[in-house]
Order: sequence, then C-alpha cells, then structure tokens
Amino acid sequence: MSRNVVVSAVVTLVVVALAFALNPSPEKHREEIRKAMAERSPIAAVLGLGSLTAFVSTYHPLGVASYTTVNDRVVSVGAFGVVVFIEPSKSK
Repeated sequence: MSRNVVVSAVVTLVVVALAFALNPSPEKHREEIRKAMAERSPIAAVLGLGSLTAFVSTYHPLGVASYTTVNDRVVSVGAFGVVVFIEPSKSK
C-alpha cells in the first residue's frame, strides 16, 4: 500500500513539474491568436487584425497554465505547451 502512495506522489510531482516547465509563453499565445484570426477571416489577415489583437492582449500566467485577455474577455488558454484560441462571445 505504501508503495502505491509513493508512486502516486512521484507521478504527481513529475506532472506538476512538467506543467510548470511547459507553460506557454506570451509569444506562443500571441502567435496562436494571430493564426486563429487569419484562419477565421482572410480579410482580418490582410488588415492585420490578428496581429493587432495579439498586441493588445494581456498575458496571465498561473504557473501550471496561462491565459490571455482582451477587453476583459479570455481569448486564449494554454497548458502543457498547447494554446487554444477561444472565440470571444459577443455578449457582455
């Protein structure tokens, strides 16, 4: 029984250490925002709206994860080296 506890503790520590080490940087978030906006609208890509949105975004690190906001709306979430763009809702 104690061996299972030790193995679980070690695995948990390794996963948490990996989460800290692989937390996406602000530049990775901004690149994903640029890419996602260009994919959603070719006009936005031509006008550089993705770059503008990425420029005004605010990066929020949480240690094991991170997110960016624009006008108090979450636009991307990242963890373990992966960033996901979230289409901002129109309401608020």
